Amino acid sequence: MTAAGSTTTAPARPVLNRRVLALGLLLVVPLLAILLMNLGRDPHAVRSPLVGRPAPPFTMTPVGGGAPVSLESLRGRPVVLNFWATWCAPCIQEHPALNGVAAERKDVTFLGVVYQDEEPRIREFQRRYGSAYPSLLDPEGKAAIAYGIAGVPETFFIDTKGTIVAKVSLPLSVDEIQQHLARAAR
Repeated sequence: MTAAGSTTTAPARPVLNRRVLALGLLLVVPLLAILLMNLGRDPHAVRSPLVGRPAPPFTMTPVGGGAPVSLESLRGRPVVLNFWATWCAPCIQEHPALNGVAAERKDVTFLGVVYQDEEPRIREFQRRYGSAYPSLLDPEGKAAIAYGIAGVPETFFIDTKGTIVAKVSLPLSVDEIQQHLARAAR
């Protein structure tokens, strides 16, 4: 009691709701674990069941005609296989990087595979933006299916033995191309 005859009560202490705390920890701890496990990984590299396996074989005709190109005929050289389309803005963004590295690296075979596009549009794209490497037609989408293409751009780096060493599903920079080529050229 106080001097005036009234009683005072101590301020209420917040009660810790153990269920809320447990639920919060159940949500936060796994997310933090996933974050920590992925630190240092290339954010553009995509886990693909094809990485580490032989690249699916193909034979396709170049845009504008000419002799068909087969993956088997390229064995012994690293290959950069880029799936792209004229309607794809990220493909246009990465095109200068691919062109630049392809023009420099004569020890590597660069190939474009046109995804769901029309040959007149492809020729106009190549006229407008240039092309330091051939693009191949995949009219029935067999190569896209074999490589598991979900969208474009998607780029595969294939080593000299025909094994896929990396898959990237975002536009590539010159540095990223060179880094992946270092693995493919071993």
